Amino acid sequence: MSKKSHPLHLAVAKLFENTLSPDCYLIKDEACGGDQRIPLFASKEKSRKTWYCDVDLIVLKDDKIKIIVEIEESNLGPTQVCGKYLTSALTRFYIHESNNNEPIRMDDSVTFIQIMGCKKLKVDKTSKFEQWENIEESINQILQVTDSKITKYRLFYGNTSHFTNHEKCRELINLIKNECK
Repeated sequence: MSKKSHPLHLAVAKLFENTLSPDCYLIKDEACGGDQRIPLFASKEKSRKTWYCDVDLIVLKDDKIKIIVEIEESNLGPTQVCGKYLTSALTRFYIHESNNNEPIRMDDSVTFIQIMGCKKLKVDKTSKFEQWENIEESINQILQVTDSKITKYRLFYGNTSHFTNHEKCRELINLIKNECK
């Protein structure tokens, strides 16, 4: 795994660490300051054929996945945004040797949070913010017609300083607190 610095990933992970209630457990991938990958699988069978994606953070509550977080700092296009959501929505289990390869299932209601980095964008010359708002609305419209355990989808955007300023990211903090109470 790469030891490359990911400042936005680290800032978001720190925000989660400081916000989660004591009965929730945060698992971080290496980019977020952890020491592992976070693979999600379509079934209880841990194999290459059932492994669909790795995510950046997951929050466990009552030994079930409650929140999935994907953070994107470079590829900000719709295919990347939607693809990260869809591959996670098609899964059901987190399986890793740190938990003796025991499958940890998704809760009946999982929140998917997507964080988009804005460092490379020229604020006055981009339509990404409006595009992301439209993507969030579109994904939320299809949540009711899928059989996924992901029942809530939120997309946030900002730079590293945004996610280290509690006033600027109050909405995200409230969402984390509500999902983990």
